[in-house]
Amino acid sequence: MEWNDRDGSWDTFWARHSNPKSGYTRLLAGPLLLVALYRRSWRLFAVAVAYTVLNPILFSPPDEDGVEDDWMHRGVLAERAWVEAGRPVFGRSYPAILNVANVAVFGYTLYAVLARNPIRATAAYAVSVALKLWFIEALIRWHSSTGAVESGERDP
Repeated sequence: MEWNDRDGSWDTFWARHSNPKSGYTRLLAGPLLLVALYRRSWRLFAVAVAYTVLNPILFSPPDEDGVEDDWMHRGVLAERAWVEAGRPVFGRSYPAILNVANVAVFGYTLYAVLARNPIRATAAYAVSVALKLWFIEALIRWHSSTGAVESGERDP
């Protein structure tokens, strides 16, 4: 992913997104989206999509005190390092394959919601979230193994 960072937008995006509140509240966007679709509420759907898009920039950069130990913060730093190292977020290798599987499972989740099958939708969504959290954990392990410090130093 290339982003013209002459004005610091790329760094600002990642600094704000690394606020743990961004990551944890972003997890709420999925259920909001699914409820909107289940109820056929297009206003709620628009709110859910807007929230999903805006969430990474809604929060200020995190305070330095204690944030380096936060799992979600470390996950975002690892994701940034992964992307900036030119590694694929979707692909056939691990952990990118987890995101590929997640797209398929989330697609089924949407199908189940639109078919108004709440049990299947809930089960599929739970698998989708598990895949996403597994992906984040795999990135954290990769990032730790590269020797990059948690303050944001990235893999060359």
